[in-house]
Amino acid sequence: MNSAIKETNFQFPNQQGFYKGKVRDVYIFDKTIAVVATDRISAFDVVLPKPIPYKGQVLNQIAAKFLKATSDIVPNWVTSTPDPNVTIGKRCEPFKVEMVIRGYLAGHAAREYAAGKRSICGVALPDGLKENDKLPHPIITPTTKADEGHDEDISKEEILNKGIVSLKDYEVLEKYTHDLFQKGTEMAAEMGLILVDTKYEFGKYDGEIFLIDEIHTPDSSRYFYAEGYEANQRVGNPQKQLSKEFVRQWLISQGFQGKDGQQVPDMPNSFVEEISDRYIELFEKITGEKFIKADTANLEKRIEEAVLGRMKEEGFKN
Repeated sequence: MNSAIKETNFQFPNQQGFYKGKVRDVYIFDKTIAVVATDRISAFDVVLPKPIPYKGQVLNQIAAKFLKATSDIVPNWVTSTPDPNVTIGKRCEPFKVEMVIRGYLAGHAAREYAAGKRSICGVALPDGLKENDKLPHPIITPTTKADEGHDEDISKEEILNKGIVSLKDYEVLEKYTHDLFQKGTEMAAEMGLILVDTKYEFGKYDGEIFLIDEIHTPDSSRYFYAEGYEANQRVGNPQKQLSKEFVRQWLISQGFQGKDGQQVPDMPNSFVEEISDRYIELFEKITGEKFIKADTANLEKRIEEAVLGRMKEEGFKN
């Protein structure tokens, strides 16, 4: 099996802090952050025990492509991508919500709907929908941004009432979310895909709102193949999709959904390799580009040298 990186523990000159997310290791400087996309994989808000070779590279490079493609819609945090697994950019203060937007009844929303709920995050849904049906219009179903554990559904009204985001800022986040989803939908259609749902995160830098984190990757988004979609819906067949939903379904089949008391099942190496292959397939299908595997012989050293080199070039000493 190829080398994979589960975590990093660098100590860079003038580093002010470190944050370990579910997938990313974030090195914090005064006005800059260096983000390492590791090969960790999470599902149901739980980090699984084994890393997935090339997953970090896939996510980092897909995100870089879409952030560049949407920079005319909303400014984003990125200043450079000096390594296949590294992105460097502005140190923004994140909003404590994730802006989830859904064009179809799938995943978590479909499970909630099947359980009888007709309102998700304060957004009413009509009766008579089937799983994977297109919604009358895209809906925003925000979640809280948890530092640890599970993100929770939250309504716009709760966000405003609790003062998590001001009305003025939230209206900007809503507009950016719809505009980004429209652009993502158009780019997906060019590749024969349907952007089903996705999430965006935003933050502030010097008082201005920026798009942060990743966008339109298989970790943050769900895609269906456009070909066969209508036929599958007519007869009630599952949709062929590009996302990590197949990992969630495998975990469910093993009796795990991230609930208290459940044990994370051990993933056999053959399944780890299958996940890696699927992520590479996702990259090529979503971007229309051939995936070039980076050299993983000295993965940590390669990443560290890339960050140090960019520090010297960009001069983010503090």
